[in-house]
Amino acid sequence: MIRVILPAHLRTLARVDGEVSLAVSAPVTIRTVLDALEARHPMLLGTIRDAVTGERRPFLRFFVCSEDWSHGAEDRPLPLPVCTGSEPLIVLGAIAGG
Repeated sequence: MIRVILPAHLRTLARVDGEVSLAVSAPVTIRTVLDALEARHPMLLGTIRDAVTGERRPFLRFFVCSEDWSHGAEDRPLPLPVCTGSEPLIVLGAIAGG
């Protein structure tokens, strides 16, 4: 099972508490995890990725094993700790302003 941690506003929208566990077929990538997340929680469609282009929303970041994967290819295979569920994929809401 893949573990996904969502920011509070997306947890509220999806009506979940804490992290989400998903069964994802190989290859496990950010794209396949987000596809599974949106299939299970269709109300998240268009909130993490643009519904038309599939591009990551500007104020959301993806962290994998304490590394920022936000600007990498969504089809890059996730590391083994994420695939085995020992580490989560973190979707983090970025903060902007001054």
